[in-house]
Amino acid sequence: NTPNVLPIACGGGGIPVSRVPSNPRTLQGVEAVIDKDACGAKLATELNADGFIILTDGGGIWQNYGKPGAREMKRASPEYLLGTKAGKNFPGSMGPKIQAAIDFVTMSKANGKTEAWAAIGDLKDAAKIFSNEEGTVVKEDVKGEGVV
Repeated sequence: NTPNVLPIACGGGGIPVSRVPSNPRTLQGVEAVIDKDACGAKLATELNADGFIILTDGGGIWQNYGKPGAREMKRASPEYLLGTKAGKNFPGSMGPKIQAAIDFVTMSKANGKTEAWAAIGDLKDAAKIFSNEEGTVVKEDVKGEGVV
């Protein structure tokens, strides 16, 4: 029982607080946003996880979303996603999820875990995401142009 520990284990919501400088034992509410996708990527990285899955209600990452020939990508590299600015037009939905997947893969690589992967897919397809039948897997070693 350590009184100086305040555990937080990801997720949107919660009440952001800070210590009052004049009275460090007192917490006060502060204006802030806790991004559950970024928090999840950070936690998965700190736990040295092999993979990180983000479940949505809208499937994986789409190439040319909203245009003729649009399709859900099966695999994509962080470089490809960054180069195409994937998700940047959707800052309140897919954008943070794509960035969290990129961050997990690149942070894991920087920590020596080169086979780490992230996946984004629909909750109803959770079992099929593991076999890459559904959703989009983000990893470093995607052949060709960095997208399949």
